[in-house]
Parts: sequence; structure tokens; C-alpha cells
Amino acid sequence: MVSLNIFQSDPFSTFQLTAAVERIPHNPQILGDMNLFEPFPIRTTALGIEERTGVLNLIKTSQRGAPPSTDRVTEQRKMRYFETVRLSHDDTITAAELQGIRAFGTETELMQVQAEVARRLAGPTGLIPRIQYTWENMRLGAIQGLLTDADGSLLYNWFNEFQIAQPAEVVFDLAAQAVGTIRPLINQIVRGMRRAAKGAFLPSTQVIALAGDEFWDAFITHPDVVDTYKNWQEAAELRGDWAFGTFYFGGITWINYRGSDDATTIAIPSNKVKFFPKDAPGIFRHVMAPGEAFQWVNTPGKEYYVIPILDWERNMWWRMEAYSYPLFICTRPEVLWSGTADSTAD
Repeated sequence: MVSLNIFQSDPFSTFQLTAAVERIPHNPQILGDMNLFEPFPIRTTALGIEERTGVLNLIKTSQRGAPPSTDRVTEQRKMRYFETVRLSHDDTITAAELQGIRAFGTETELMQVQAEVARRLAGPTGLIPRIQYTWENMRLGAIQGLLTDADGSLLYNWFNEFQIAQPAEVVFDLAAQAVGTIRPLINQIVRGMRRAAKGAFLPSTQVIALAGDEFWDAFITHPDVVDTYKNWQEAAELRGDWAFGTFYFGGITWINYRGSDDATTIAIPSNKVKFFPKDAPGIFRHVMAPGEAFQWVNTPGKEYYVIPILDWERNMWWRMEAYSYPLFICTRPEVLWSGTADSTAD
């Protein structure tokens, strides 16, 4: 029978558990794997974003010897503050669950318990994957200019916070199958994004489109798309199984987004497509605030914090609490566009 006093040993300390989590790779998630969000540790619970808006004016010609124009408009500066959010979850291991644990193998008692702790912490349904699952939902919201909670309630609307008018949704009449209608819409979107970026786009910046299932199926079978690929080897692939696929068309990388298995908890609406930039520094940030315990006060934030708690009086259970204090923010929501396969936009 396992003895819970092993949990007082060094491998189960707060710092050891937190450090171990930092070496665990992210789950395979599209937005997470893109490294789209720049890690941004802060020492406070709120992030300050300063905005400076400049204006370029045409200069009217004047006669030699005349005084220079004095109508230059000084840049306007604004500072906005946003609080990070708190994610917390726990899991408790009881003595009863560990009864006879050594019967499963020849490992030592300590190694067996360490394996069970690791499974509860970082296994497929462990505490850290659950936080990562939540992160993906927050990333998906950020590329649409939103931050939503688990129940769908709105925490931040980045368009409203930065006083930006959201670009009108672009209607792709894919059902009509009309030749020559797709590229003008794509050009409209890319031009709009680049003009709104005001220098935030680099030569290496890419435009990404995340498509829902219905939009994707209609898009890849549209004549404009098929005709582009019909003389290439990729044409055979377009006729094959392209569910959750990726391809490049019209200067945009198109991805059939695969979210949660229920296609609703984390998902692009089936008939929608969302456009956002990749490799545009500063537009997307993953802010990380410090933990709540004394040892982390005013220190740079980490991705996760894991705190062990032992039932000292009865010695009947041991609990892990996992915390994260993120803010997935889009600082330039004016570059975010949306499209629909409906004949009428929402």
C-alpha cells in the first residue's frame, strides 16, 4: 500500500511541478502551433497598451521665400489597460485510489505515484491539456477580435476596446458557382487588411483563412479554385479527401479548421471563414501575469503554475491545483476580416 508521506519529497514540491510543466509541449492545435501569439510575460495583473496615431497630409505648393506650412497634426496618444484573466482547475488523488498501486508493475512506490501524478497533470485529459484547450478557444476568439469565456459570455470585444469599426462581412456566393467571382473578393480582403495595418505588415506577413466545414466544401469545388489547379498535380488532391486540409490560393493560405470534436465548443461556424495575419509582429500577444502565491508576486508571468496541497491532518488525499493568468489579445483588430458562404450576410 502506498504511503502518502512520499508527497512531501522534493519531486512533488511547488517549484518542481511548475518547472516540469514548462517542459511539456503544447497539444497539437492549429493556432497554438502557428506561434501566432507573441509570448509577453508581465509582472502585474494588467497590461497597458499605448496607441499613437499619426496622419499624413498632402503639402500645398508655395512660392519660394514664403513661410513653410504649419498645419502638421501632432500624433494622438492613448493608453488603455486590460486585466488578465484567471484559469484554475484542480485534481485530487486519494489514498483509496492508490491502494495496491505497486501491483501494476515492478516500479518503486515513488515512481508509480509520480507516473499517476504526471498522467493527472499532463495526460490527454489532465489539468494542463484542459488549460491548453481553453487557450485555443481564446486564440480562436482573438483572431475574430473577441475574448469569450467558457460559457460563451463576452469578456472583451477588441473592436470596441480600441474604438475600431469592424470591417463588413464579405459575402462569397459560392452556391452560384459563377466563374471569376472569387479573386475580386480575395483582393478586396487582402487590400483592406494591408491598408488598415498601417505598417504593421512585413514583407513576410501572410494572410490566413480559417474556414468552417460548409464554407470549405463549397470553396474547394468552386470553378475558380478548381480551374487554378486543374493543370497541376494538386488538382487530384482537390478531388480527393481534403477534410481539414490546407492549400494556398489567391495569396491566402486556406485551412479547414478542426476544432473540438462536437464542432461547437471550439469551432468556426460552418458557413463562415475568418481572415487574419501571420508573422505581423505585435498584432497578437499572449500576455502572462504572475501567480497569486507570495513567491511569484511581481515576477515575470509564466504559462502555468502548479501548486500541490497535502491533507496533513488525515493523510487521506493529495491535490494539484493548476493556474494560468493569460490574456490573448489582438492589438490591431482592424486587420481582422470575416466572410460567409450565405447569400446574405449576418
